[in-house]
Amino acid sequence: MPNLLAQETSPYLLQHAHQPVDWHPWGPAALALARDQDKPILLSIGYAACHWCHVMAHESFEDPDIAATMNRLFINIKVDREERPDLDHIYQTAHQLLTRRPGGWPLTLFLTPEGDAFFAGTYFPPEPRHGLPALGELLEQVAAVYAHRRADIARQNQSIRHALAATLPRPGQEPPRLKAEPLAAAQAELDATYDRRRGGFGDAPKFPRPTDLDFLLRRSATTGDDHARTMALTSLEKMAAGGLQDQLGGGFFRYSVDGAWTIPHFEKMLYDNAQLLACYANAWALDHRPAFKAAAEGIVAWADREMALAQGGYAASLDADSAGEEGAYYLWTPEAAQAALSPEQWALAAPAWGLDRVPNFEGQAWHLQQVRSPEALADDLGLAPTAVRAGLQEARAALLAAREPRPRPARDHKLLTGWNALMIKGLARAGRIFGRSEWIDRALSTVDFLQDHLWQEGRLLAVRAGGQSRLPAYLDDYALLLDALLECLQARWREKDLAFARRLADGLLHDFEDPAAGGFFFTAHDQEALIHRPKPAQDNALPAGNGVAAQALGRLALVTDHEPYARAARRTLDLFYPLLERQAIASGALLGALEDALTPPTLVRLTGPAAERDQWNAELGRRFLPQTLILAPEPAPQDLPPSPRVNAWVCQGVKCLPPVNEWESLLGIISKPPKLH
Repeated sequence: MPNLLAQETSPYLLQHAHQPVDWHPWGPAALALARDQDKPILLSIGYAACHWCHVMAHESFEDPDIAATMNRLFINIKVDREERPDLDHIYQTAHQLLTRRPGGWPLTLFLTPEGDAFFAGTYFPPEPRHGLPALGELLEQVAAVYAHRRADIARQNQSIRHALAATLPRPGQEPPRLKAEPLAAAQAELDATYDRRRGGFGDAPKFPRPTDLDFLLRRSATTGDDHARTMALTSLEKMAAGGLQDQLGGGFFRYSVDGAWTIPHFEKMLYDNAQLLACYANAWALDHRPAFKAAAEGIVAWADREMALAQGGYAASLDADSAGEEGAYYLWTPEAAQAALSPEQWALAAPAWGLDRVPNFEGQAWHLQQVRSPEALADDLGLAPTAVRAGLQEARAALLAAREPRPRPARDHKLLTGWNALMIKGLARAGRIFGRSEWIDRALSTVDFLQDHLWQEGRLLAVRAGGQSRLPAYLDDYALLLDALLECLQARWREKDLAFARRLADGLLHDFEDPAAGGFFFTAHDQEALIHRPKPAQDNALPAGNGVAAQALGRLALVTDHEPYARAARRTLDLFYPLLERQAIASGALLGALEDALTPPTLVRLTGPAAERDQWNAELGRRFLPQTLILAPEPAPQDLPPSPRVNAWVCQGVKCLPPVNEWESLLGIISKPPKLH
């Protein structure tokens, strides 16, 4: 008989609906039941594509004996961390405070009925191993502690709440004087961990870190720093050549388990790929390496083929596992690959992707990576590079077709507003740079879908699944969608997108801003009260909402001349500036807001005959100009006089220049924005 999760729409929660555990969704009913029965809560947080979540579910939550112990001693609550990032943020922090080490998923916590965590861990096995206790024994021990040591738990809970409160920044008596030192410090910290041979930062496990790559690309473009350029471009090139990228189907996996980008953890997340799409587009604008364009095209092809939802928008993720094994969908034996290819295709594919080498996955199979570039392979075989690329494309299509009938990784089909906002921005940005109007079309149709289905009664919602939109949106959703709309307005002006952007910005100020201290809470003022209300400023897999909000509001203020947006942006930056001085590298999104405060973006508005104006806009869009906003409003604003030829109206800081109607003159102005602070 199914448990209460059967009434949910989250694919992750539905995975647990037929387990013998008496699971409850998070909510007032489950918390009240814990109070009424005076039982502690076992809170399990995970997500659909999480490999170790599946392991723990199969080993323990499907075991009748362990489930019986859980049901006897606890009120068991299961949470999809992608639907409830507010809960995940709070209890990941509580885990770190309790254990003195970072958490992860599955996250396993034991709470009082009031929601205070008094014991925490991640994965627990059904029997002792890896230095971890058996889950069944642990359940008995934790229940005994709750029964007999209430006073100790109460004292610990008070300490944890104080520690959580201490994570909130406090404003200084005077606004800080903003300086460029945090920008240089962040770059130096990245350089200290930069892998000069293999790209990326640090060693295994190695993550793509698109927020840091975006920061370095901006530094390269705005300061001409060659080393920032090298760190970013080399990392992106090595990632694209390695096993982090699906060499057949496009798109990137979550991270590499080794330091050489060889073997990934095979889940694919929409948020990684959306951010990397913008990174690869920007990298190609700086340096026309074929690998950058191919990576961007691969991400879009993967998203269209495997992640696009029938009614609109994009799904959240693909599982790492298929047929009960991690990575099984993507792995090859040389025999299987050779059987799918013609002799001519095999002669190119084997040396190009390493199929003629010893297995690189557990000594049994091969995960494709680019071992020889098309240029190097052309030299080896005495062929033209164009012929090698064409032959490899044919081999790629043949192997992709041969892979298609395999059992597929499960897809988490829920739509998340913030993650779709990242994809909107990536599509609009890449569409501009590569001149792909159809990518811009997809970005704008996704905007329309979100506005039609997840903007209800003047408020944004966070999740759509099973035909239902639900849960109040979080800071990240508002901020990321506002940021995406600013990119869309540059890609193709639509007056309704500017109006939507203003509604989102007004929502940020009304529902999330701290009127006393500045900055933005993660949850709205009228959302569910939890044991802590964070103001996130440090990036994780997603850029931090406060940083994105500060930069997006500041830029919207330039477009609209609405002072409250600029004031909220500056108050946010002032509040978190001491954090940037202490640990700049952790807050790449805030660094973008700092860059804008030190060097306000140049605003360019194009008017004139539509065909010529659009040509100028397209040419500007192909360049990487991170400190320039380029708009071609239609119809032209009433404050700008009509002209028989294209005019560029350029404003820098508090100064607007006479109209520019010569292309080379405009390039000269925007290529060197002034340093105003």
